[in-house]
Amino acid sequence: GLAREYKGKAHMRFDDTNPLKENMEYVESILEDVTWLMSSTTTNDATATASQPVPWDGAVRHSSDYFDLLYECAVYLIKEGKAYVESLSAEEMRVYRGTLTKPGKNSPDRIGRSIEENLELFEAMRSGEVDEGKLVLRAKIDMESPNMNLRDPTLYRVRQVAHQMTGDGWKIYPMYDYTHCISDAVEGITHSLCTLEFADHRPLYDWVLDNLQDSGLIPCHPQQIEFSRLNMQYTVLSKRKLVSLVDGGHVYGWDDPRMYVGFVGFV
Repeated sequence: GLAREYKGKAHMRFDDTNPLKENMEYVESILEDVTWLMSSTTTNDATATASQPVPWDGAVRHSSDYFDLLYECAVYLIKEGKAYVESLSAEEMRVYRGTLTKPGKNSPDRIGRSIEENLELFEAMRSGEVDEGKLVLRAKIDMESPNMNLRDPTLYRVRQVAHQMTGDGWKIYPMYDYTHCISDAVEGITHSLCTLEFADHRPLYDWVLDNLQDSGLIPCHPQQIEFSRLNMQYTVLSKRKLVSLVDGGHVYGWDDPRMYVGFVGFV
């Protein structure tokens, strides 16, 4: 809607970085609903359907379209000394990370691993030689930062499962915060709109792009802008909670009339 108002272009892109959570049912429903919503705002007709022209520019995009580039960017960061392979367990990483009132501390791998060793381990992760949960790739930022998102966040983790778009081609998958900004840059996005909970993630968004600026791998530095979303009161809208209702058999399915996702309209 904002793109239409300011005579710009909007991209439809799915963040499909975690193959364990991908479901074509969600993809198809989102495409249908967004098309219906935007058609309704144009025609002022609540009966408008998904047969209307799509309201986004070009083909539907996926983060997985950029997996090769995302990997190249990670290798670049390792070579620049900006990323390293971590072998601490998830629990140990939580301890080292600190708390909101207590700064974190550097892990032994951050300090002791050479660039060459990090490159070798990262390639081993990619080739499937590393079990899930054993190693992750982390950004080397600031473990004492008051912003928890900058305390050496994870960039890649091992997932030895097939992906709905790329099949068995990858054994590692990038994290959302890392993928989001690079995907925006590749597509030439000028304004990346996020809800307010991502405001604390913006410094990481900028850090990734700033540190890739001289790599020749990304063409521009988009801007993330946060907005406050509207919520319906006394209504469950969280997909995570709605999924639990469906999977637990508490409702008949997504079309159950008690599911509020079915009651959206404009006048």
